[in-house]
Amino acid sequence: MFSNLFNFIRQLFSSKKPEPIPFLADWRLFLTENVNFYKVLSEADKKLFEQRIILFLNTTEIVGNGLEVTEEDGLLVAASAIIPVWKFPKWHYFNLQTVILLPSSFNYDIMTSQPDSYIEGMVGTGMMHGKMLLSRNALHYGFSNNKDKRNVGIHEFVHLIDMADGDCDGFPERLKEFSFSIPWLNLVREKISEIETKKSNINPYGATNNAEFFSVASEYFFERPKQLKHKHPKLYQALSDFYQQDLSNIAEAIIPRKKDPCPCGSGKRYKRCCLPAD
Repeated sequence: MFSNLFNFIRQLFSSKKPEPIPFLADWRLFLTENVNFYKVLSEADKKLFEQRIILFLNTTEIVGNGLEVTEEDGLLVAASAIIPVWKFPKWHYFNLQTVILLPSSFNYDIMTSQPDSYIEGMVGTGMMHGKMLLSRNALHYGFSNNKDKRNVGIHEFVHLIDMADGDCDGFPERLKEFSFSIPWLNLVREKISEIETKKSNINPYGATNNAEFFSVASEYFFERPKQLKHKHPKLYQALSDFYQQDLSNIAEAIIPRKKDPCPCGSGKRYKRCCLPAD
C-alpha cells in the first residue's frame, strides 16, 4: 500500500526547488471567470487575494503524479486554501508542504482508473504528513459547478484547518474558543442524526464522523450559503461564526437577474437559458 506514492515523494525531495512565482495579469481573468468568491470582492480585496495566492504558491509545492501541473491548477489549489481562512490574514498552513495532483479519482494505493478508485482528496499523518492528494478533475469540477454543495479543494483544506490543533475531530480550536465546543458538538450530533434518518439535504458522507461533517458542511457553506441559511439556519450561523464570514450577500451578488444576459454568452436572457429550475 502507498508504494507508488512513496516512490513519487522520494523523487520530490531530490528535485530542484522552483524560482519564485510572480502574479501574472491573465490570472485575474481566470479567477474572475472561475472563482465566484474572488469575483465579488472589492478591488482592494482582490489585490489582497492575489497577494495571498502568490504567498501560497511560493511556500507550497504543487506537483503532478502522472500529469503536468498547469497555472490554472495552481490557482484553484491556492483559491481552495485561501477561501476558508479569508478572515484570518495571518493564517499559514504549517501542516502542508506539498499538494500532489492526480489525473482523476484514486484508490488507497494511489492508483487511478481502478474499480475502487473513488477517492478525490486525501490528507493525513505518517507518510502523508504535510502532503495533500487531489484529483485534478474533481478540483476543477468543484469550481465549475457551484450548485452541488461540493468542492473537494475546500473540503481537504478544511481538514487541514481542523488538524491544526493536533486532532482531526471536527472542531477547529484555532478558529474558535474552546467554550464554543459543546453547542457545536450538540449541533453536529443533531445534523448527523438527520442525515442518517434521511431528513437532510446535507451530503450523506457528512455522517461518517465529526471531522467529515465539518468539511462537508463547510463545502455547503461556501458553495450554497443562501440555501444553507434557509434550510439549516443554526448550522449556517455556527459556520459563519467559525469562519467570520457572512456569505449570504455574496451568494446574492453572483446570481444574475432573470432579465440579465445569460453568463454563458448565448445572447439569451438568463431566465430563458441557464436559470436553474430551483
